[in-house]
Amino acid sequence: MKPKKIPMRMCTGCREMKEKRELIRVVRGPDGDVSLDPTGKKSGRGAYVCRRTECLKRAIKQKQLERQLQVTLTEEVSEALNAELERLSREDAQTDG
Repeated sequence: MKPKKIPMRMCTGCREMKEKRELIRVVRGPDGDVSLDPTGKKSGRGAYVCRRTECLKRAIKQKQLERQLQVTLTEEVSEALNAELERLSREDAQTDG
């Protein structure tokens, strides 16, 4: 049998190719709202970032997320994304530990 193919995606912050399940999806929904999609199943245009806040901040600062999602990010949306990623990171740390 052929080995199962592992889907790879590029982090918009650090520009490294990683396994899809190691990254978190940022999605712009059909209504134009931008949010994190930890399940990867929300409908809309998506971009991937590492689960590190530095990568998300870098993607926002360099306007990579704006290009990928084809939307202008406001300061409030950027702060909400950072807060949500930090909350998800804390939850992951609690479940691992």
